Amino acid sequence: MSAIAGIYRFNQHPVQPEHCHLMMDALEHYPADQTAVWQKDHVMLGCHAQWLTGQSSQETLPYYDSKRGLAITADAIIDNRDELMVQLEIPHSLRGNLTDSEILLRAYEKWGEPMVQRLVGDFAFVVWDERKKKLFGARDFSGSRTLYFHRDNHQLSFCTVIAPLLSIPYINKELNDRWLAEFLAISGVFEPPDLSTTVYKGIEQLPPSHTLTIKNNQVTICRYNSLADVAPLRLASSQEYVEAFQEVYNKAVTARLRRTRQNIGAHLSGGLDSGSVVSFAARALAKEQRKLHTFSYVPEEGFSDWTPKHRLADERPLIQQTVQFVGNIHDHYLDFKGRSPFSEIDDWLDMLETPYKFFDNTFWLRGIYEEAKQQGIGVLLQGSRGNYSISWGPAIEYYAKLMRNISWLRLKREVNMYSKNAGIGRKRLYSAVCRKAFPMMNHLRPFRSSNEIPTLINLDFAKQTGIDEKLKDDKFTRIGSTSDLPSDPLEARKQHFERVNMWSTTGTTGCKLSLRYSVYGHDPTNDLRVIRFCLSVPMEEFVQDGMDRALIRRSTKGWLPDSIRLNQRTRGIQAADSIHRMSKDWPAFVGELGRLRSDSRMQQIINMPVLESALEEARQGISPNQAYGPSIKLLMRSLILYRFLQNNF
Repeated sequence: MSAIAGIYRFNQHPVQPEHCHLMMDALEHYPADQTAVWQKDHVMLGCHAQWLTGQSSQETLPYYDSKRGLAITADAIIDNRDELMVQLEIPHSLRGNLTDSEILLRAYEKWGEPMVQRLVGDFAFVVWDERKKKLFGARDFSGSRTLYFHRDNHQLSFCTVIAPLLSIPYINKELNDRWLAEFLAISGVFEPPDLSTTVYKGIEQLPPSHTLTIKNNQVTICRYNSLADVAPLRLASSQEYVEAFQEVYNKAVTARLRRTRQNIGAHLSGGLDSGSVVSFAARALAKEQRKLHTFSYVPEEGFSDWTPKHRLADERPLIQQTVQFVGNIHDHYLDFKGRSPFSEIDDWLDMLETPYKFFDNTFWLRGIYEEAKQQGIGVLLQGSRGNYSISWGPAIEYYAKLMRNISWLRLKREVNMYSKNAGIGRKRLYSAVCRKAFPMMNHLRPFRSSNEIPTLINLDFAKQTGIDEKLKDDKFTRIGSTSDLPSDPLEARKQHFERVNMWSTTGTTGCKLSLRYSVYGHDPTNDLRVIRFCLSVPMEEFVQDGMDRALIRRSTKGWLPDSIRLNQRTRGIQAADSIHRMSKDWPAFVGELGRLRSDSRMQQIINMPVLESALEEARQGISPNQAYGPSIKLLMRSLILYRFLQNNF
């Protein structure tokens, strides 16, 4: 993958060469195989290229075709190359070596701006159409590649990362108070819903599933719909759905393997999503006599497991069952001794260029990329977005739908079978189903998790930034929680895919990890072909015979051991040892929080009474079993923000 950059000057004023140099010099922070710039009059395009595929090593980026009057810079790997080349009527003799950027140019030439709806893959690219005097750019549907930009009356400047933009003299580094207020007000890990904004005032980002067009000095941002053509799929039997799923899923996995001769790696936990990716990948690689490297996080030595019996902090026993059953795997188990969420803060702030909330897993997420780089991995497969695609199948929500529809016989049969499979009493199940079916019961007996985080934002700061009314809206403050989505499971899934802010953090993280380590994280569970297929399948195929996630469970028969694919009783839990890992740095952690508490700027931003209560608990020592509790979340999020502001403003 690559980092791209560019400047478009309005009114055809020439681009100043020193501004090009400043942006490209700032990109030297990242490894690259080649760096190049193309400039003509009022347009400059740059590319800091990392070669992953065989075609990319032969690729010239930026590329200018004088005959067609088109120039392109691209950060893209296109997964449906074969289908596109057929549609574009490209001769067979040219297809093997045709670069992804050339496919993008041909697609743009044939279909214009709607071409983006045909693309499957991860991309951000910009095309200069000399004949139409138009600049056109796009970001992939889920935001797996990033694209930031700054615009004023004279020019629009863009880049994959933020720092090169801030290196240009005409771009000021200012804090976006409104973004920061919304970031603090949202209790979950999600970003503010308006993804066109960033923590830097004046630095915008192109949201996922959006295009950017400049014509006649007018900048237009539009959303495109990659899921518009999904139609219900009606097959004759459940087995036919399984076979159809296996075909599309196998295509999604193998599309990512054949593009590189570098080693292939994969995240592997003890569950279904990563397990299914690994099983399909390992078998495909065996045909080429290539081994799959798997990377699994395990707790640090000395950790006393506090988790309940149905949750596994150490998933090694389950992972090893998958490894032995699938075969053709070189497995790596990594405990990242000495690393903790606290020790990772500066590296993650440098990499993400923004405050973040998902501190729990940072030490092993980055650690796996480091290890993968050392092992010569080019593509690192993941299964992180399977919850709403391959492994969707919310049993309680489906049973609630049966209850509302008065489908008593089917409901009774399903609950009886689910009770047996999951080891949960029927009385408890019916209670959960009733609460889901009739939400008004929750008002009679309101349920609040003990792990809910109190309001972190200073109320005066909320008023100052104009978001105080939003604090009263659960759908805003609890974005990403179940209260934010409709009770109907089909409508909830639909809205999940419509809300681009639900995916942006994951995409941004993956993009910036790949740039730093030259290791491309790729997720077949996020493949558009897989998502379109899963959205077309009837709900009855996802919850069936007392099984949640039924489609992936049935589709991995013979691919995963039954102890994994049929397991509804135990689940892994990530980073349960996060507080344990921080024990050696606890005095430094508490000391820095004391300085934060006395900082006048933080006092204006943070809800200090809430922070002080959590800090007092930290001084007494927070128990390792509170790794997911509200106090550590409050303290770590506040500290991450404090460091970001200290380093940047």
